[in-house]
Amino acid sequence: MNVPQRIAKNVSILFLSQMVGYVLGFFTLMYSARYLGVEGFGILSFALAFTGIFTVLMDLGLNTLTIREVARNKSLAQEYIANITLIKLLLSLTTFCLIFLIINSIGYNPQTMSVVYVIALYAILTTFSQLFYSVFQAHEKMEYQSLGSIINSSLLLLGVLIAINYELNIYQFSMIYAIAGSFILAYALFIFVWKFNFPQIEFNWKIWKSLIKESWPFAVTSISINLYLWIDTILLSVLQGPEAVGLYNAAYKLILVLLFIPIVFNSAVFPLMSQYFVSSKESLKVIFDKLFKIMILIGIPIGIGTLIIADKIILLIYGNQFLGSIIALQILIWSTVLIFLRSPLERLLESSNKQLSVTKIFILGAIFNTILNIIFIPKFSYVGAAIITILTDIIVFGLLIFTVKRNSGIFFSKGTKISIIKITVASFAMALVINQLKYYNVS
Repeated sequence: MNVPQRIAKNVSILFLSQMVGYVLGFFTLMYSARYLGVEGFGILSFALAFTGIFTVLMDLGLNTLTIREVARNKSLAQEYIANITLIKLLLSLTTFCLIFLIINSIGYNPQTMSVVYVIALYAILTTFSQLFYSVFQAHEKMEYQSLGSIINSSLLLLGVLIAINYELNIYQFSMIYAIAGSFILAYALFIFVWKFNFPQIEFNWKIWKSLIKESWPFAVTSISINLYLWIDTILLSVLQGPEAVGLYNAAYKLILVLLFIPIVFNSAVFPLMSQYFVSSKESLKVIFDKLFKIMILIGIPIGIGTLIIADKIILLIYGNQFLGSIIALQILIWSTVLIFLRSPLERLLESSNKQLSVTKIFILGAIFNTILNIIFIPKFSYVGAAIITILTDIIVFGLLIFTVKRNSGIFFSKGTKISIIKITVASFAMALVINQLKYYNVS
């Protein structure tokens, strides 16, 4: 199978699984929000955001490092799993204790804290599943990761339906995540044992030092990304309460679902980009150029279309109790567009051993996001948080463009620049048509 066929195969498999996951996740989100209401949905969203920031400490960038290095040298798979498993066990225990101490010191009510503990357990289970997925991805065996994604989405939806049927409380509802995480870890371990033999846990201090030395830039990048992804939710919870969190996250989680598109393409292409950085700079340039064009072609129309029909989307999915989420969605959708556009730049730098540059950029983004959220959330609540998110994404995107142009020698071709203009013009034309049709009733 040649390179284009391999990319097409991996993209197709991941895209199909993510589409199935998208449909299942859509109903999971809709039923969860409608059942829990604005406040209950806010509590669950806070727990996911709070633990989301700490998940990086359970991984320290080791999953991304595994993909890059095993893609270059397949014989490293067993050695990496053997050592990283024990590292993650220690990191997970330490992180859980840290979560316990911080959430208690903030002084949340017992119900919210119990939900946080359950979601933290889910995060621990997921970080080990993702380690096995990293090996599958490095070997370009996307079908195993894809099946796991579908199983996870199916279990979550089934759990939500059961919770609604039995009228479970918010703590019992959160257990759905831990149960689903347990099943997925068992699945990932089974596939790894089947294809790569049983992982033998071992301690090799020399390898540990090497792994941490190489992975920490990925970790700091992820911490920075998670901070500016989730710090707004946490500050909203502290400064405004669960209702503001619920309204904000009703919109925010919709745009996060859309990120399956760049995730699919980047997951399929990143191992090849890592290989081509070593073997063929020209091939690396071609893949980057095509990936960026695809992200423009998909991202810009999504942004403009959502802006026009945001009210109908919110009412259809959540109902009248989430009317306040409409303006948040109209603002936050542009965060999705910017993430689409910046993701090829991130992968290019990371595959070119420039992960430290990405780290520095996201540290700046996290600092900017945190400071402005502290200033504006007390006055403008979740609308202010949405605006700050967009401003942060604009700054990060600009810095990534500057860094790629300065360091890699690979940048947008003339054809890509022309494509940007054409797609933008066509998207605005589409917006005019949608704006006219959305008020037109067919009798």
